[in-house]
Amino acid sequence: MPLYVAEHRHPSDRCPAADPKMAPFLLQILSNESARKAGLAIHGDAVERGKHHLYVIIEGPSESAVRQYLAPFGQAGSLDLVEASTCEDVVRRGAC
Repeated sequence: MPLYVAEHRHPSDRCPAADPKMAPFLLQILSNESARKAGLAIHGDAVERGKHHLYVIIEGPSESAVRQYLAPFGQAGSLDLVEASTCEDVVRRGAC
């Protein structure tokens, strides 16, 4: 499956972490179990400290499938998605 890096940003006044209904829902989306049920695999996520900026490394059958799965993040701000490769794959190919 292709690998993607998703990037989500939102303004501080719309931070979903502060919303008692939205925060648990978004955490559920980032759970390995939920992703697996959707045919995806989450390799990791990270939030830039104090910046309202989330990165998700995720595998999926297509960009549209990943974008649809992560769509709730887009409701709180932006959602950008780029196809990516692991460093191991880049070295194996001999090129980025």
